[in-house]
Amino acid sequence: MSNLFSELSQRARTLPPEERAQLAEDLLASLQEGADVVVEAAWDEEIRLRLDEVERGTAILIPAEEVFAEARRISR
Repeated sequence: MSNLFSELSQRARTLPPEERAQLAEDLLASLQEGADVVVEAAWDEEIRLRLDEVERGTAILIPAEEVFAEARRISR
């Protein structure tokens, strides 16, 4: 680890818990900034495709009760 990392880590540990939590959240968010745009675009496209299928009547829809029952069966 670099000296800068060690120094920042030590200094961060002196912060109050709320500020340490906020710092941790900020650092984690900074790791995902570039990925978020790509992921969001992919999800937007997937949602659009699925909505189109539902509107065209080509989607295979499964009632939630059946999905939950199957999930319970698999998890046992």
